[in-house]
Amino acid sequence: MTPQKIRKAVFPAAGLGTRFLPATKAMPKEMLCLVDKPLIQYGVEEAVAAGCTEIIIITGRGKSTMEDHFDSSPELEANLEAKNKKALLDIVHSVNNLARVTYTRQPEPLGLGHAVLMAKELINDQPFAVILPDDIVDAQVPCLKQMVEAFEETQCSVIGSEVVEGPSISSYGVLDCTPVASNPRLFDVTNMVEKPRFEDAPSNHAIIGRYILTPRIFDMLETLKPGAGGELQLTDAIRALLAYEKVYGFSYEGKRHDAGDKLGFLKATVEFALKRDDLGPAFRDWLKTFPL
Repeated sequence: MTPQKIRKAVFPAAGLGTRFLPATKAMPKEMLCLVDKPLIQYGVEEAVAAGCTEIIIITGRGKSTMEDHFDSSPELEANLEAKNKKALLDIVHSVNNLARVTYTRQPEPLGLGHAVLMAKELINDQPFAVILPDDIVDAQVPCLKQMVEAFEETQCSVIGSEVVEGPSISSYGVLDCTPVASNPRLFDVTNMVEKPRFEDAPSNHAIIGRYILTPRIFDMLETLKPGAGGELQLTDAIRALLAYEKVYGFSYEGKRHDAGDKLGFLKATVEFALKRDDLGPAFRDWLKTFPL
């Protein structure tokens, strides 16, 4: 059997972004910027670095600026070219040419599982990645690229995870898993629990917003009954998938920023700015003037 490759990545981006109101009243949360780049662009660049050539963005009402962002901008490009601003023109062109981007709408916010299900016809019976734009992973080797390598080894669904110590584990989906002897970063998943009490958590391996899934997940989603909040939960579908095929957890190398949270977004902004050669030194000096 010919090993399968990951060439498509799904970005659920139809949420209302209520945690960032009023900023997200008229602007998609996914277009909020860390320094000068929208959240969703970080994820798309990660997917492209992992070998994905087709990006599928699940949108909703009021999300058209995401489409505009990855499209050509004739007036802007003509203006930059006329003013001989080649460096800025190159930046614009690099965004336009990142990947083939396809959009499909989620008619109403019925959960992460429902958003992924919207991509079924575009996936065309292939394994695929799912990236949640809120989760920004700063890593020397892009997080999804690490996971793609694990998929190529296992040819099974792979769930990104990180170790979370203490009571904060209750804010996550948690893997019930055992280490794989041949790869210290892989875990054989037997179950998963959504937001357990600290004392009931089966492990300290929390699920993050990175998934590689086999197309059988759509069979699970289509027959799944709504879970918490009347929504289709992706975690429930992956749990059902365990009855048919193996699923692995993967402990990635890197630092995750929860940019869907205001404090996490601020921390990420500071850290990414400090790492910039053009901004970091002056920004660091300015921060030192504060009586912290």
